[in-house]
Amino acid sequence: MNRLNFKGFGFLLVLFFLNLLYPLNAAQAQYGRYGNWQMGPDMMGGWGMGWFGGIFMIVFWILILVGLVFAIRWLVQATGKKGDSGPRGSRAMEILKERYARGEIDKAQFEAMKRDLADES
Repeated sequence: MNRLNFKGFGFLLVLFFLNLLYPLNAAQAQYGRYGNWQMGPDMMGGWGMGWFGGIFMIVFWILILVGLVFAIRWLVQATGKKGDSGPRGSRAMEILKERYARGEIDKAQFEAMKRDLADES
């Protein structure tokens, strides 16, 4: 059988007796305007932010969200591939085929360059 936890029971007993010594209720909490700490509607001596505070809060969170969006987009672009999705020599082969089609090189040169490109990749 489990033993009772007397440490927890003692703590509750101390809280009970402290509550008997100094009971708090709503009337005592309001007495003296929170010990003259100016808490409540006139909290900052009438110099609060007013409705500007709400606008500044909305602008602040919009700027935070826009910054997060730009940071995520930058990270995705920085880690992603740069444009070409084909094999490395595909653009060189396209240029070689275009030169052969225009007649700049003959068939022997085309075949030799094609073999060279195939060896590099």
